[in-house]
Amino acid sequence: MSMEESEAIQQPGLIPRFFKSLSQRWQSMLDRSTPHTVYRWLFIVVLCLYYIYRIISLQGWYIVTYALGIYLLNLLIAFLTPRVDPAMLDDDSDDGPGLPTRSNEEFRPFIRRLPEFKFWYSVAKAFAVSIFCTFFDAFNIPVFWPILVVYFITLFCITMKRQIRHMIKYRYIPFTHGKTKYKGKEDSGKVVSG
Repeated sequence: MSMEESEAIQQPGLIPRFFKSLSQRWQSMLDRSTPHTVYRWLFIVVLCLYYIYRIISLQGWYIVTYALGIYLLNLLIAFLTPRVDPAMLDDDSDDGPGLPTRSNEEFRPFIRRLPEFKFWYSVAKAFAVSIFCTFFDAFNIPVFWPILVVYFITLFCITMKRQIRHMIKYRYIPFTHGKTKYKGKEDSGKVVSG
């Protein structure tokens, strides 16, 4: 076997190279969008409004909407929960930073189970898949939608009540409003020349 034949065998084909290139471009676009939090969430709002418009105008796909709601609720709970659950923590093991459980413990930062970017990306994919499903009648299963709405609201309330109790019991708040800013001395406006 010559050197040229062995190099030709080792190089991937046209299709794998195309998909690898496409994957790299997609990842590059995601990486560039990371610092633009407001614009990413505005994109989600636009997707949501388009999905709602589609569901209302087509008068169907309520099962898809219900599945989307359950999935988004699952993502929200993962977003609000700390990575290391204080309820499951053993006192002997230290798996990294966690939340203080007593007032005399030192502060440990809140680290989410599902980071904000992954939360956003999962929500975007969920809306994209749901919008895609509305183009096929196979997903338009006839159901009495008010029952689904009542069931979802009940499930949401029970789940959030449990999550809020967990937050109160282990004293953590999953939201921060930025770094604490300290105010310095007032500027008198006088210039002192030495």
